[in-house]
Amino acid sequence: MYFVGIDIGKRNHEACIIDVNGKVQQKTLRFSNNQAGGQKLIQWMRAVDPNLTSTHVAMEATGHYWLALHSFLRKHGLRPHVINPIQSDAFRNMYIRQTKNDAKDAFIIAEVLRFGRYTTTELASEEIVALRQLSRFRFSLVDTISDLKRKVISILDMLFPEYERVFSDLFGKTSSELLMEYTTPEEILAVDTEELAAFIAQHSRNRLGLDKAVELKSAAESSFGIDMALDAYRLQLRLLLQQIRFTEEQLESLNAEIVKRLESVDSNLVTIPGIGPVLAAAILGEIGDISRFPTGVKLVAYAGIDPTVRQSGQFNGTRNRMSKRGSPHLRRAIWLAASTAKTYNPILRDFYEQKRAEGKHPMAATGAVARKLTYIIHAVLRDRKPYEPIT
Repeated sequence: MYFVGIDIGKRNHEACIIDVNGKVQQKTLRFSNNQAGGQKLIQWMRAVDPNLTSTHVAMEATGHYWLALHSFLRKHGLRPHVINPIQSDAFRNMYIRQTKNDAKDAFIIAEVLRFGRYTTTELASEEIVALRQLSRFRFSLVDTISDLKRKVISILDMLFPEYERVFSDLFGKTSSELLMEYTTPEEILAVDTEELAAFIAQHSRNRLGLDKAVELKSAAESSFGIDMALDAYRLQLRLLLQQIRFTEEQLESLNAEIVKRLESVDSNLVTIPGIGPVLAAAILGEIGDISRFPTGVKLVAYAGIDPTVRQSGQFNGTRNRMSKRGSPHLRRAIWLAASTAKTYNPILRDFYEQKRAEGKHPMAATGAVARKLTYIIHAVLRDRKPYEPIT
C-alpha cells in the first residue's frame, strides 16, 4: 500500500509517495495546477503502483486551490482525502527538526494519511455546494456594503459633521437620495427651503417635509465642516453611495436566488425560531451531510464555538474562551442566528436570561445560546423532522 501526500499551491503542487513503513518511494514531484500537471502526477504514481489500486492520496484543504485537483483525481478513479491543515501542523511537531518547505509538507501529509489520524473534508452534493458558494458570496457582499458605509460616514464627518443629528438613518432612502442630490452644506444652503421640503417629502412618502428641511438648513448654516477640496470629497461621496445602491441591489437578487435554491432542499432548518431562509442556506451549505457529525458535540467543535479547556494538575481554568478553530463561515451564520434566537425563541431567550443572571457577559451568554442552537440544528438535520420545542 502506498500513501501520496500533496502540498497544495496556487500554480504548482508538490507530491510525495511513501509505503506502509514510511519509506519514500521516489523523488518528490512538483507539478503544475493544470491538465498537463495532473497527467504528470498520474504517470508519476503509476511508476510505483501501475494500476493505482493500492494508492491512497491526501491533500490539505488550502483555500479553494485543492478543488480542481480533487475533481481531476476523482475522474481518474481515485478518492483523495482532504485533511484539515491544523492536523498536519500538529503532526509536524512530532519531528525534532522543524523543516518547512513544500517537499517536507507533502511528506507530512502522506504520514498523516499513513497513520490514519485525521478527519476528512468531503465534497457535498451539487445543491449543497451551490448554497455554500452563494452564501459565502452573500457574506462578502454584506461586508463590502458595511465597508462602503464606514467610508461614507468618514467623509460626512469631514464635510458635514452635523448631518447625522438630522437623519438617524444615514442610509435610509430619504437620506441617501438627499446626499446624492445635495452633498455639502453649501449645496443645501443654496437650494430654496420649499424646494428642499418638496424633495424630502417626495422621497419619504410625505412622512417628512418642511420641518425636516428647516432643521437641515439650520444644521448646514452652522456646520463645522471643511471648506477645501470640496469637489473631490463630493465626487467620492456620491460614487460611494452609488456603489452601496448597486451592491444592495445585487444582494437582493442573491437573497432571492438563495431562497429559491433552499426550497429544493428539505432541511427543516427554517422551522427553528431565529433561523430564516438565508441563514438556513448558509448553515446547511457549510454543514453538508450531517452524517459527518455523529454527535452534536462534533458539530459544535466543527463550528469552532466550543470552549477552550485549560487544565493542568490541580488547576482548572474558569475563564475559557471560544476556540474558534472550526469553520468561520458556519460560526458566523450560527452566531447571527443565535443573536436573533435569544430574542425570539422562547426557550433560548430564557436560556440567555439564565446565563446573564449567572453573571455571564452578554457575548458569553450569546456564545452559550449559539452552542445550544447548534445542538438543535444537529437534531433537526439528523432526524429530518421540523423543530419541536421540548415542553
